[in-house]
Amino acid sequence: MKGKFPEWLKKRLPAQEKWMQVEDILDDLKLNTVCQSAHCPNQGECFANNTATFMILGKICSRNCRFCAVTSAEPEKVDPDEPANLAEAVKSLNLRYVVITSVTRDDLADGGVSQFIRVVEEVKKIDKNIKVELLTPDFQGEEKILKRLAKAEFEVFNHNIETVPTLYNEVRPEADYQRSLDVLEKMKNYKPSLYTKSGLMLGLGEKEVEVIKVMEDLREINVDILTIGQYLQPSKEHLEVKEFIRPEKFAEYKKNGEKLGFKSVVSEPFSRSSYHASKSVE
Repeated sequence: MKGKFPEWLKKRLPAQEKWMQVEDILDDLKLNTVCQSAHCPNQGECFANNTATFMILGKICSRNCRFCAVTSAEPEKVDPDEPANLAEAVKSLNLRYVVITSVTRDDLADGGVSQFIRVVEEVKKIDKNIKVELLTPDFQGEEKILKRLAKAEFEVFNHNIETVPTLYNEVRPEADYQRSLDVLEKMKNYKPSLYTKSGLMLGLGEKEVEVIKVMEDLREINVDILTIGQYLQPSKEHLEVKEFIRPEKFAEYKKNGEKLGFKSVVSEPFSRSSYHASKSVE
């Protein structure tokens, strides 16, 4: 879909000075954020509020999803200093809720789960009361990896379903809808105290009935938190937006989700999986 963004997708940027302070801390500690790598429209707002979604295991992904702005190529070596550096950033920013995601690392035998665990350990050393949300890839559905991760001390497990099943071949051909559902279900079973969470992008050509069915599938496996946002094309090489969903439709999906029993539904055009994440578990 070509042309100007609709009025509801125009966003005022916050004061640059504030978010530059966060960028300086991240640069000094050689840390990546999904905010920067995925061209998130909320980056300025979140940085201005001293929040960021840390992206570990480098900034090059082993998969090539057609919606995602993260670079796909041969991934970097795992940085052994990253867990301690990330914890230092958490301390500098005085964060009480930390979101940690990663690129997909199919090239690593453990999918990168060891680094996730080390990061959680380092953050919890600062203060055990800091809440940690992990937004992970599917680890190819490997039960051994998921069981290892479930033993770590974190509060929220997030894995995005991203889109409806009929669009998987086009949108994320190296992923599998049922596998993603299985990952969410297994983590809940391994660690029932966890909040589980998932997210959907709209505007890729999905039908309303398909969106509702995905929501039902997520509730069937007891997913607690759902985020729904507008897909925005990161570059000309990525999938085009088929439709800009109106705010009223997002509000309808929120009501549908609440009726289905989600503990929290964040459904609005600028919603992203880690946007205002702490509010969803308060």
